[in-house]
Amino acid sequence: MHSFFAGIEATALSTWIRESTSVWAFPSILTLHTVGMGFVAGLNAAVDLRVLGVAPAVPLGELRRFFPVMWLAFWINAISGVLLLIAYPTKALTNPLFYVKLAFIALAVVVLRWMRQPVANADTGSRARRLAIWSLIAWTGTITAGRLLAYTYKYLTASWLK
Repeated sequence: MHSFFAGIEATALSTWIRESTSVWAFPSILTLHTVGMGFVAGLNAAVDLRVLGVAPAVPLGELRRFFPVMWLAFWINAISGVLLLIAYPTKALTNPLFYVKLAFIALAVVVLRWMRQPVANADTGSRARRLAIWSLIAWTGTITAGRLLAYTYKYLTASWLK
């Protein structure tokens, strides 16, 4: 594994993201990742809370308009997340929390796909409420695991594996 991580870290893209003093490198990628997460998780939470009965005066069916924004934010996060992974593959791929984060993301994406129909049909039945609860759990888990990644790594780069 050491040579795999070292190979990624030696690429020009990884080095630029990790070592560049340009604001367009790590700071901008991390900012995009953070703003994207705010949109995808925040809008999901708004929809989920509405399904659970918060703000009943807001027509649930109208919230379907948020889905394209949530998907755009998701893809911004996916791309920026891959770039952050390329910058520090050893740090992420040797940390069990990274895999917890990926599992929560997978759950969140599945639930997001399943939530579209109940929202479009203004359905607040028991299935929709269960999905809303799972969505809140999944995005909370994703955010928590993601934040903890910054503090729980054992190896920052492949050179630390020696």
